[in-house]
Amino acid sequence: MVSIYSNNEFESYDLDFIMIGLASKVDGAMHELGFSKEGRHWTHPDTDYWVEFPSGPVQVGDAIITEFAERQTPFGTLRLLKPADCIMDRLASYYHWNDPQGLDQAVLVARRQRVDLGTIEEWSRREGAEEKWRLFLERLEGG
Repeated sequence: MVSIYSNNEFESYDLDFIMIGLASKVDGAMHELGFSKEGRHWTHPDTDYWVEFPSGPVQVGDAIITEFAERQTPFGTLRLLKPADCIMDRLASYYHWNDPQGLDQAVLVARRQRVDLGTIEEWSRREGAEEKWRLFLERLEGG
């Protein structure tokens, strides 16, 4: 989603999909497409992309996500995190695992998408990350 919401300023080769109702068909479909399972990831010899199907529910930190953005594709509707939830997802990697790339990605998305920073601030407080939230704001403002 960072790629989508940052206009490809950051590009990831990691594709995560939460399956709803069709989980029993994933293995067969992925094998039919030429993917091989390596641990929890699926890889294909003809692409750098790797795919994962984490179990649900969709969650960002302790918050369960129930509303999604939608993108229409020639293959159907893709449901994805809304921009604010994408920012929180990237901040969660920074808050909980000290991943500096998560902070960078959150800033990229926040600079390009209209989001309610108050909602993200409240979530950050619930996650116990007030100090890291302030650093995010400084980076967002160009500091």
